Order: sequence, then C-alpha cells, then structure tokens
Amino acid sequence: MTGWDITPSGVASVLSLVGLAADDLSKDIKGYGESMVDAARFVGTISGPYCGEAPPGPVGVAVADFASDTKSSITFMAARTKKTMDGTVKATTEYVGGDLEMAAQAQREAAKAPTPEELAAVGKEPGGKGGKQAG
Repeated sequence: MTGWDITPSGVASVLSLVGLAADDLSKDIKGYGESMVDAARFVGTISGPYCGEAPPGPVGVAVADFASDTKSSITFMAARTKKTMDGTVKATTEYVGGDLEMAAQAQREAAKAPTPEELAAVGKEPGGKGGKQAG
C-alpha cells in the first residue's frame, strides 16, 4: 500500500459532490415511493358492489408487486452509498495519520456489501429514530 497518493482536500471535494448526489438520490427515491403509491391507488379497482373500499385491480396489484420487488435493491443502493462514503472518510483519516495498514483495512471494509444491520439502518435517523423508507 505504499503506492497511495491521497490528497485529503481532493477526497473532501469528491465526497462533497457525492453527498450532494446522494441527497438528490434520496429525494428521487422518496418521490419514487410516493409515485408508486399513487400509481397503485389510481389505476383502478375491481368494479362491483362492495362494502367498504373496492379491491385494487390487476394493474394496481402489479404496481404494488413491482414496488415491493424493487425495495430491497433501493435499500441496498442507499446502504452501499453510505458505507462507501464512511469507508472513504475512515481510510483517508488513517492515511493522513500515517497508518497505512489501518487505511487499507478501512478500504477493504468499505468495499464489502452492506451488512443486514447497515441495510436495516437505511431510512432511520441518526440516534435510532425511524424515518420513511421508499417503497
């Protein structure tokens, strides 16, 4: 790992841009979730006499199934983005501190797929409070 040549200000600049893109992506995902709910609700229902709300039609069911099927991919994408950004900060911090082995370890950890705990944390506010999730 002696071949590393990191400019911390460059890393900070790129992370800032990635953070802005992640914020935009978060807004898009929220909009996606809201649009899916609206689409499933407004594509029609099964006609006939019903007590209460009419059941959704086949297109509404298909839209809901699609949203359900894509939820794990969206959650994984958000968790992967966070893990990569956090790992980049940790690796750069270790590099600046002169600990190349710790920097390499941080880099290896950041490259791993998100853990179940990291996936579960998507959509939760820091401090353990639940937040809204897409889908």
